Amino acid sequence: MTKRNFFGLIFILLMLAGSCIRENNAFIPFLPNSILKDGDRMPVASRPYMEGVYAITKGSNLFGPFAVLKWHGNDFSLFSEVQGCYFVMKAAHLDSVIFMEGYWRYSSNNKTGLISLRISKNNGAKDILNKVQGNPMITGAYGEGPSLPSTEIQMEYVRPFSEKIKTSDFYVMAHRSGGRNSDNLPHSENSIDMIRYTRNFGTTGIEIDIRLTKDKVPVIYHDEDLNIRSTTKGPLIGAVEEYTFDQISTYVRLLHGEKIPTLEEALTFVVDSTELRAVWLDMKDNPNALKAVIPLQQSALARARAANRNVEIWIGLPTDEMINEFLAYPNHENIPALCELTLEQVRNTNAKVWSPRWTLGTQVENVELMHSEGRKVFCWTIDDQKFMKQFITEGNFDGLLSNYSAMTAYYFYIQE
Repeated sequence: MTKRNFFGLIFILLMLAGSCIRENNAFIPFLPNSILKDGDRMPVASRPYMEGVYAITKGSNLFGPFAVLKWHGNDFSLFSEVQGCYFVMKAAHLDSVIFMEGYWRYSSNNKTGLISLRISKNNGAKDILNKVQGNPMITGAYGEGPSLPSTEIQMEYVRPFSEKIKTSDFYVMAHRSGGRNSDNLPHSENSIDMIRYTRNFGTTGIEIDIRLTKDKVPVIYHDEDLNIRSTTKGPLIGAVEEYTFDQISTYVRLLHGEKIPTLEEALTFVVDSTELRAVWLDMKDNPNALKAVIPLQQSALARARAANRNVEIWIGLPTDEMINEFLAYPNHENIPALCELTLEQVRNTNAKVWSPRWTLGTQVENVELMHSEGRKVFCWTIDDQKFMKQFITEGNFDGLLSNYSAMTAYYFYIQE
């Protein structure tokens, strides 16, 4: 080893030793003594009898007048209108009583707290466990910040989800796999951990950002540069494309300590370990990345088919340059794609999805035209609560992309 290389290595080691993971601003409260460990997991067949729309009869000052309850895997979420509030919940039953614990949080700020709920035997738990549709009443208490739950909350069952919702193919799409780093979530944007966590928002599909390393490995990362917005302090600075994947994997960590994942890792995780139905691959800047990304897309789709998983994966086409590269790709007309530009370009690329930006409005006529051609239409990236409600109730989109997916979930599931 030369003296120059030796001192270079020492510099890198010192930088790593001095680096630290940025303080996690996402405070996640937890109950110190959970009763759930003493109970039994909720039977899968009983869970649908808890789902539906509830009136919040106590606690509405903080959470609003209504909430919707939706299971995902072995856990469930509640969504309410105020600030896109969501409840991350686990449940168990013990002696014909259903116990639920978790925390609530606003989507648009850091306000959060613990929550402890129950459905007693005579208030609907017996019916739920016997797979009978009744009118359950949820009672309990919530806290704010780290305080233990002490303020009374009560929710009364109003109705099941409407037939419109039960038969809908609507997609609740999460931006950057779940939300931005600026939203102070417990996991970094575009990370495997965020892909796992995003189900708590009611997410059924994700958008992830694709960049290419120096050695042509597609990775999931939004910004052009490695920077303190997205990563912890470390020895590498500059564009992602200036470094090999081995260098990035060795020396770069996202804000909450995760590694930057490869596209292959992310797609494999989606197919094997989630219930997500869709992935939008947002191609960043480098049209040459298509040659590396499309084979991974096709491999993941084949993996999903082999596992009997209904997962759609679309190549995002956000620019004219990306479209030109896509059109030059062999057999491009049979590659699932999502086009953000004009209707003519949607047709030229045979994109399965048209995705206009939300500021163009509901565009009802154009949406219907795309539907008549057998295409889906998603709108991006809509975070304004008033417009989100309008686009769901007055528009005819197949999905909305948002940093606040819990808001989207509430306005979708509350529909009659």
